[in-house]
Amino acid sequence: MKYVSGYSIWLVLFFIVPVLIVLSFSFMEKSIYGGVEFSFSLEGYKSLFSIGYLKILWRSIWISFVATLLTILLALPVAYYIANSKIKDLLLLLVVIPFWTNSLIRIYAWIFVLGNNGIINQVLRKIGLVNDYIQFLYNPYAVILVIVYTYLPYAIIPLFASIDRLEKSILEAAFDLGCNKTKAFFKVLIPNIKSGLITATLFVFIPALGSYAIPDLVGGVNSKMIGNEIVRQLTVAKNWPAASAISSILTLATLIGVLLFVKSTQKEVHT
Repeated sequence: MKYVSGYSIWLVLFFIVPVLIVLSFSFMEKSIYGGVEFSFSLEGYKSLFSIGYLKILWRSIWISFVATLLTILLALPVAYYIANSKIKDLLLLLVVIPFWTNSLIRIYAWIFVLGNNGIINQVLRKIGLVNDYIQFLYNPYAVILVIVYTYLPYAIIPLFASIDRLEKSILEAAFDLGCNKTKAFFKVLIPNIKSGLITATLFVFIPALGSYAIPDLVGGVNSKMIGNEIVRQLTVAKNWPAASAISSILTLATLIGVLLFVKSTQKEVHT
């Protein structure tokens, strides 16, 4: 009972109240110097239907989708290998170690590697493959690369947990019944780790969709995402209702994703 009460208070204070404040701000009028005026208005939402916003939204979705897909494709074999390894504890530790470093430092490390005077360009010029530098940074592909790197552990861990729980005899039975590796992978392994796949997808896609630092530091002007637009509306345009409207829609999309995940896992339990 005490646990439930504490959890309820935490949920109300640190989730419901902030969400309600942001949601209420999205329905108010913009104040000239920032903040809001306490009168009802839909201008914050109306402004979102411009071509500029829709472009940013589309860019955020496809960058997050591609980054999530690549992350899952990389995480799946890594998680499978770790789950079947005799030194899984050590390998898991190696996966977690990047969490110990500040994310900004890791992003700047990529700038050091991919920059015009970075390691890759210097090596390419020294061995004579190129005369001038190659522009690796400040495009959507650099954003995808750094997102994949940043969120890879978030995908590996839930996938590892699902694969590790899976009875090894199921796969052995599939091989005994004539399944080759491809069939066993798609018809036995994937269906049995569906909850882990959904968790990994949510853990990568949701933070990727709201990314701010990565597109800001390695993406350039034409790679801005929703997170950058929220910050721009708050600090430059001083349009708090528009920033709140974008945040509310982002939160709603996140909640829908989580609810879908809960529903799918409940189905798994009942079946």
